[in-house]
Amino acid sequence: MTLLDGVDLDVTAGEWVTIVGPNGAGKSTLLRVMAGLQPYEGSLRLTLERSRDVEVRALPARQLARTVATVAQHPEVPVGMMVVDYVLLGRTAHLGLLQRDGGRDRRIVMDSLAQLELAAFAERRLETLSGGEQQRVFLARALAQQPSVLLLDEPTSALDLGHQLDVLELVDRLRGSAGLTVVSTMHDLTLAGEFADRLVLLDRGRVVRVGSPTEVLEPGLLGETYRASVRVLPAAPASGRRGPVVIPVRSEIPPVR
Repeated sequence: MTLLDGVDLDVTAGEWVTIVGPNGAGKSTLLRVMAGLQPYEGSLRLTLERSRDVEVRALPARQLARTVATVAQHPEVPVGMMVVDYVLLGRTAHLGLLQRDGGRDRRIVMDSLAQLELAAFAERRLETLSGGEQQRVFLARALAQQPSVLLLDEPTSALDLGHQLDVLELVDRLRGSAGLTVVSTMHDLTLAGEFADRLVLLDRGRVVRVGSPTEVLEPGLLGETYRASVRVLPAAPASGRRGPVVIPVRSEIPPVR
């Protein structure tokens, strides 16, 4: 069964690309392919140090994990594991065979926790945290890997409005300070357009359009792809809003007679 077909996409270093589309469009599948977790036909290449291009499936898993970190939509929550120990798992790719984590690894972990306002939870058991708190811990583990590419599958799905913005702002700041390249999936089209440089609109496993938020978040295109009525308010940089605002419009219901 073919889940994705004819996808042709380049992501440049330091860019934030967000994949959008209706349920079943293939968003998570495309992200899993990029992470090297899903078999694929064709070519998927990653530029490493010294501008060396390497086919992803040819890379050893440990080397790939030092470059690409993934936050899945519903990661497994190990029962009984402390938050700090879970985030320490992000350092595994940087340790040699039988090598134990050291002081530098723990400093990186505590810094990751602090950036996500989780330092106070370090000694808590992961399963005792709320869904939103766990989501931030999953991101902290990915940051502890110190990747150059960060893949985020619905990173705000379990977060309240305030933490949605906090996490996305943090990821955006890390793009600048740590040189991260970000590829994410999102259902919230307004948030996607606010933070991403480019959007990839998928439908039924095929790319419908790739472009800036303004080029992709177009009412007619969204209405046809999502089979829904929407209004789109244009971006207003002067007011601090970088991307368009997408508003679902309720279908007109005939009066009951």
